[in-house]
Amino acid sequence: MVQLDYGARVLAAAVAAAAVVALAVVWLLFGNSSPDLARDYEDCVERMQALHLSDEELNSGLAGCGARFAGRRKEGGGYSYYDFMQDRKFDIAGPNPTAEERKAIDREYITYLEGQRREAISEALAKQQNDKLRADIETARQPPGAPLSLVPSNVPLPVPRRVAEQREKSRRCAEETLSCTLSKLSTAVKDAFASSRTKN
Repeated sequence: MVQLDYGARVLAAAVAAAAVVALAVVWLLFGNSSPDLARDYEDCVERMQALHLSDEELNSGLAGCGARFAGRRKEGGGYSYYDFMQDRKFDIAGPNPTAEERKAIDREYITYLEGQRREAISEALAKQQNDKLRADIETARQPPGAPLSLVPSNVPLPVPRRVAEQREKSRRCAEETLSCTLSKLSTAVKDAFASSRTKN
């Protein structure tokens, strides 16, 4: 084994120390900028922008940041989560909602849907009432039509008074007497002659 003199050992130690320092500097400057180490969405975006990627790669990386972190930093501290289904923001503790926070957001969404359903029903009822009111107003504006005439379609012909009296007399004759029978016979003959005259 060849023994290195003291100067060569010092030089090797200095080179090794410089290499360690250089690696530490590189790690601090670039190694810590990995988007995988980001603590929230905004930190992830800053790390992606620090990598100086092409526009396509940057957009893809930013989409990845959005997928990893649902919450966004608020100015006063903390995070907010935007639920596009309700078009509303919710305060959350960290960069992603916890299981309890998700349950609370889901309960709010159910309440939101119920409100939407009630609003739709109210709008439909209001529209129906409005349409009925318009139809009533339109009907009221129409000019009145010709008056209705109530004429029976089957009107009995008037019977002459004398014939009516004789019919009544024959009805009163309840007994089967000769005079009643003759009266009935004469009434029937007169009626027959009267009807034959009206036909001619």
